[in-house]
Amino acid sequence: MTPVDIRTLASPGMKCREGRAHPHSQRLHDYSRSPMLVYWETTQACSLACRHCRAEAVSCPHPDQLSHEESLAMLRQVAEFGAPAPHLILTGGDPLEREDIYELIDEARQLGLTVSITPAATPKLTIEVMRKLKAHGIDSLGLSLDGSTAERHEGIRGIRGSYQWAVEAIRNAAALGFPIQVNTLVCAETVDDLPQIYTLLSQFAITRWSLFYLIAVGRGRELQPVSPVLGEQLMRWTYELSRQAPFAIKTTEAPSYRRVALSAMQEEGRSGQEIGRTSVYRGFGIRDGHGIMFVSNRGDVYPAGFLPLAAGNVREHRLANLYRDSPLFRLLHNSSQFHGKCGRCEFRQLCGGSRARAFAYTGDPAGSDPFCPYLPRESGRSTADARA
Repeated sequence: MTPVDIRTLASPGMKCREGRAHPHSQRLHDYSRSPMLVYWETTQACSLACRHCRAEAVSCPHPDQLSHEESLAMLRQVAEFGAPAPHLILTGGDPLEREDIYELIDEARQLGLTVSITPAATPKLTIEVMRKLKAHGIDSLGLSLDGSTAERHEGIRGIRGSYQWAVEAIRNAAALGFPIQVNTLVCAETVDDLPQIYTLLSQFAITRWSLFYLIAVGRGRELQPVSPVLGEQLMRWTYELSRQAPFAIKTTEAPSYRRVALSAMQEEGRSGQEIGRTSVYRGFGIRDGHGIMFVSNRGDVYPAGFLPLAAGNVREHRLANLYRDSPLFRLLHNSSQFHGKCGRCEFRQLCGGSRARAFAYTGDPAGSDPFCPYLPRESGRSTADARA
């Protein structure tokens, strides 16, 4: 079988699931000029106590949180990227802890932005609140489920009752017709429960299941990541599962899944054109700082929420200028500047490794992702060897 040249997957004509040109195709969208996703940590306040919380959320907003007027100004900066506009994701903490959240959603929508929200599953997230979110133009919801039972989920989320709140939130969002992404933490404490979580989620009309591979930042330092070998096996399981799942499955902070999926598709004899229609292609080259940026509740601008290196602050700089011209983002836009095996790897354009994990383990955002066991071809080993 002739291997697919991954460079051809960056050719024009990327299509979305409905068959029309995808708004963020390589032909239409240069990820070194504007991101596909802008995450905004609207507040640090949250009533949960999750063991892996990147934000180390607390019960009250930070005293230096962006004010209402500063938040409106930040939203206008997001819109300055131009067409196709980034998709805005409101996160936290819990965005519902902001009293002005609906006014901020209204402003974002008036600016022409599409908006998703990731509220905490608490008693505050009622079906009436969801109806209000939908009325204000929220496009989709992100909800978290980290266990198939109350004991497993609440062992991660830290609050009794949070499992039932999460399940009810998923059920209510589906009843209202919301596209739903369910996020699940992948770590040593949850990995054996993933098949049972999948079975549970298959009962609901969700759009996407996102497997978030632990990054040891914030309170996440208390948990244990899965090993690279187990991670590789889990990605193969994910790929096989995705062929039959009633919803899409993606990974977060595990871009090497694209390599695993591409290799599996090549083994199946699928053509480059067929591969180009898959979600692997739709994620081509997107990684921390390239297609993604994160704004903290205090206005600091990061390549991702799990990569705590600030390029500047929206109170002093324009988002577009930071994304396009700051040394940090310019470094992350160019995978040829990565170090170690990530810099030598033939998959670096497709994958690029987790820049957040590289920084967490090496202190170098351009270093190698230690989670990936693959060795580049020039090192004398094949993908199959690396999996073994």
